[in-house]
Amino acid sequence: MPSKQKAPSRFSSVKAAAGLAVAAGVGAVAYGSLIERNWFALREEQLAILPPGSAPFTVLHISDIHFSPGQQKKTRWLRELAQLQPDLVVNTGDNLSHPNAIAPLLDALGPLMNFPGVFVPGSNDYFAPRFRNPFSYFAGPSKAPPVGKHQPIALDTEALHTGFGMGGWVNLTNRAQSLALNGIRFDFSGVDDPHLSRERYAGWPRGAAGQERAPHVKVAVAHAPYQRVLDHFTADGADLILAGHTHGGQVCIPGYGALVSNCDLPTWRARGLNDWESQGRTAPVNVSAGIGTSRTAPFRFACRPEAVILTLSAKS
Repeated sequence: MPSKQKAPSRFSSVKAAAGLAVAAGVGAVAYGSLIERNWFALREEQLAILPPGSAPFTVLHISDIHFSPGQQKKTRWLRELAQLQPDLVVNTGDNLSHPNAIAPLLDALGPLMNFPGVFVPGSNDYFAPRFRNPFSYFAGPSKAPPVGKHQPIALDTEALHTGFGMGGWVNLTNRAQSLALNGIRFDFSGVDDPHLSRERYAGWPRGAAGQERAPHVKVAVAHAPYQRVLDHFTADGADLILAGHTHGGQVCIPGYGALVSNCDLPTWRARGLNDWESQGRTAPVNVSAGIGTSRTAPFRFACRPEAVILTLSAKS
């Protein structure tokens, strides 16, 4: 007579479920840290904002590289971006994640500096990252670096900006400047990092003699897309706003999206191209999910690192 098999106890069922959950968690961490954070993507967008009759114009938007020495996969991918041959490169900050990263970063970006470019800094271009409990981001944006004995390591921001400048890129830190590119006048206005409350608005460049009524394309550049900054630039007539900082949420839920934006931007706007309205005006805002992560949190999930190529075309 066959022996009776003992039914699994509730405890053993719970134990098995817990084991599966732990295994799934370990697998997700391994995937996010070993695969997805180095699974670089190129997002493509199109916008009709150029003066009538203009030829298409490509803008490569890079942000949040968070470079550390030894990142060979990231180096190769950054150098390969030059194959896109953009008409303009816009760098929206947080380039560094290590005090010794400046030289290898400039080497990785060397091919891209053969093209016209503009840049603004982020907080991680001023200070090396510090460990922070990931769950603390649910309580609100990360805080500005403290003063005193716990102040983080200062980075050589001047050397970084000098390197960009020697490569021909224009510093827009609380500055405005015009560039004539492919027969189009671009008016840029940039700010220092709003996450550190360092933004000071420079307005738009004044027209050169005889060019006051020439068609302009007004492009605003900031690292962190705080609502006050987007409101200012939109109300001031920007045709395009470019920002980064959010990492697209960095850890997202498939089918839902970002859980945090590390600023006051709604989480559904943490990545992508969307319209922003302020005082009766509307401006397209492109928020990059960024290329890297802080070296203290080297992990992405359902949020691939990206660069963005925007193809600008003439208004109809």
